[in-house]
Amino acid sequence: MTVYFIGAGPGDPDLITVRGRDLISLCPVCLYAGSLVPEEVVAFAPSDARVIDTGPLSLGEIVAEFEAAHAAGLDVARVHSGDPSIYGATAEQFAALKTRGIPYEIVPGVPAFAAAAARLGVELTVPEIAQTITLSRLSGRASSMPPDETLEAVAASRGTLVLHLAAKQLARIAEELAPLYGADCPVALVARATWPDEAIVRGTLADIVEKAAPLGVERTALVIVGRALDGVGEATSALYAADHGRHLKPTKG
Repeated sequence: MTVYFIGAGPGDPDLITVRGRDLISLCPVCLYAGSLVPEEVVAFAPSDARVIDTGPLSLGEIVAEFEAAHAAGLDVARVHSGDPSIYGATAEQFAALKTRGIPYEIVPGVPAFAAAAARLGVELTVPEIAQTITLSRLSGRASSMPPDETLEAVAASRGTLVLHLAAKQLARIAEELAPLYGADCPVALVARATWPDEAIVRGTLADIVEKAAPLGVERTALVIVGRALDGVGEATSALYAADHGRHLKPTKG
């Protein structure tokens, strides 16, 4: 028996991995976060599977489902949005399983920031503009940020900054980052990337708050800040240059 923590991807059911889909179709127990994982994903579960929306459940109640499945020798598909390694509240579940000697495995998924970049049509790492992507968030009701991980500290590289679950604090983000990035730095607010009700707002640190106001977005959104959102700069990668030596394609001449 194994508990499989499966990344369901950002929302579009076509963006779950083949392995994730196949495991859901085989597991007789399926637990999923209903507010973040579309029903089309868990529809892959067997017709007689025990399928449970964990939204209203406490950690203890979720662990109790793991224990019951373990006692019955039934594999569990524990389906999380995006990728289980990022803001999924998975570490506490892993710890509970380790304590109880219940085996588990992690199946990666497409993370929300990758889906947002795809929907924006951009590369987040542009040569000589941004080669660092910082994934972070702000303090919220669920948990506070560590004291050393202030917004100024995580933005210190001035690379591409991706803030999860932070749309409600957009005004604070714009105010605190403008001195670091410049008020003209591009910003994108991407809400529910790849879902049918996806919403995207693009602007700068100077005007993003005003532009985003009509949406009233407060949850399930990413705020992306950085010059890479402008697209290709003057410099380009040497990777595809004609005179660049590489293992599979030797230089000409």
